[in-house]
Amino acid sequence: MNAVLPRFLKSAYRREPIVSILMTMGVVDALIGGLDDSWSLFAVGLGTAGVTLAFKLWRNSQQQRPVTEEPVVHYLPPRSSSPTLPMLTVEKKKPPY
Repeated sequence: MNAVLPRFLKSAYRREPIVSILMTMGVVDALIGGLDDSWSLFAVGLGTAGVTLAFKLWRNSQQQRPVTEEPVVHYLPPRSSSPTLPMLTVEKKKPPY
């Protein structure tokens, strides 16, 4: 669990930095407000986190990912009648005089 959480947070911050920052601010405000019995700060924190989460879900639902099939690329020619490659030979050259 300890190794999964930092990896998840890093990927979230890389993908959507503004949404992640607003969520962090809202959660921290809610925690501070809840622990200090400051209900107005708690409400602001929950409101910020809730609005940010709703915005993220709305934006993800608006994005339509096109379904495209990638063309198949053949890097090698189809099999020929000979299963092995021809042997390469290196001819020794005489040095020019």
